Amino acid sequence: MMNNLNRSRRWFMKDCGVGLGAIAAAQLMAEESGAASTADPLAVRRPHFPGKVKNVIFLFMAGAPSHLELFDNKPQLAKFDGTLPPAELLKGYRAAFIDPNSKLLGPKFKFARHGESGAEISEILPHTAQVADELTIVKSMTTDAFNHAPAQIMMNTGSQLFGKPSLGAWTLYGLGSESKDLPGFVVFSSGSKGPSGGNSNWGSGFLPTMYSGVQLRSVGDPVLYLSNPPGVDARAQRDALDAITALNQQHLALTGDPEIATRINSFEMAYRMQSSAPELMDIQSETQQTLDLYGADPEKPSFAKNCLLARRLVERGVRFVQLFHEAWDQHGNLVGGLKTNCKNTDQACAALIQDLKQRGMLDETLVIWGGEFGRTPMVQGGGNDGRDHHPNAFTMWMAGGGMKAGTTLGESDAFGFNVTRDRVHVRDLHATILNQLGFDHRRLSVKFQGLDQRLTGVEPARVVHELLA
Repeated sequence: MMNNLNRSRRWFMKDCGVGLGAIAAAQLMAEESGAASTADPLAVRRPHFPGKVKNVIFLFMAGAPSHLELFDNKPQLAKFDGTLPPAELLKGYRAAFIDPNSKLLGPKFKFARHGESGAEISEILPHTAQVADELTIVKSMTTDAFNHAPAQIMMNTGSQLFGKPSLGAWTLYGLGSESKDLPGFVVFSSGSKGPSGGNSNWGSGFLPTMYSGVQLRSVGDPVLYLSNPPGVDARAQRDALDAITALNQQHLALTGDPEIATRINSFEMAYRMQSSAPELMDIQSETQQTLDLYGADPEKPSFAKNCLLARRLVERGVRFVQLFHEAWDQHGNLVGGLKTNCKNTDQACAALIQDLKQRGMLDETLVIWGGEFGRTPMVQGGGNDGRDHHPNAFTMWMAGGGMKAGTTLGESDAFGFNVTRDRVHVRDLHATILNQLGFDHRRLSVKFQGLDQRLTGVEPARVVHELLA
């Protein structure tokens, strides 16, 4: 009977394309070898080839920072401030909210060159300027979406459609986790609100849900209800958990449902996190020098505290950490909003790079900074103080992880409107990140709904070798 069941499950997974993926396949193989209880879907796995990167920290500036005020200096835009953009520039252009024929708006801040690399960085990013020679800056990013939710989902999952696995989920699926006491994919959120794309930014899509990101709070219990209620001691909890696990394992052996494996893993992880999570969150154990470096207050939630926690997480073997800071949507109050955002994030971003480097962790940790798109060269809002969404050209940077430090790649035109050299699409960025993790993006796939689904989709994508050391 069991052999018939296993044959049926094999057909179900192979021919129906339901995306049961690595968990069901691993569990099935374990059962047939008589070792069902030993299959660990989060065990460390080898990539396609030796990767440069073991961990990723993605500093996601949700809402989309203006490349024109931060990294992409455009003197010509300042020269033509207040004039109409050339008609040929707007041909076929779709704007999110503004009339494309709105007047051009010159940059609001000064730029200077920094470090031996001579990277041009805005005056409102003084700490980032200090680590200019550690950065790999891409000024030629482009995406397909011009509204927040679809663009955020695309940056994080490779598609504008909800329901696809996130970059962090693919990373955990491919490499497994080195941490047994903390989730392999952790998410923090700061700023004025959460990201427009919501939990789908860190979801697992058609992969089993154990590969989803786990959102932690930076004050109080990192996860709600993590502490035991009054009257429940550790012994009673362990006995109850053992009984539940035994029943779940019996059910898993019969059905092969990967969500049962997820449930088992979640219960066990929560139990272990009752001791590991409080230790993780106690940044008072850090030196005052380190706290000052980040500008982090142990008693207050902040982006700075989340950056420090990100370093502590990768130290403990967590594979992927993503920090969302939703505050960058400056349709108006461009000057004031950017000053506030940079004050809240600049020091900590630079500190994270410095801290990882001095601990010998930067080479194996890839740090990524950026939002979902850029901002228009044309003005939006009253008082010449706002910019609309702009997918045609924007800037991101990376550090560590085998990237070519002190490099600036790509150019946009004189107004920062279109990419003119070394175009890097979101799919190209994803292919490059996977390459650094040790994966051929064309081969990291899961069969779902009759297709070999992958992060980079079916359209062309390339590894941007110009960015690699």
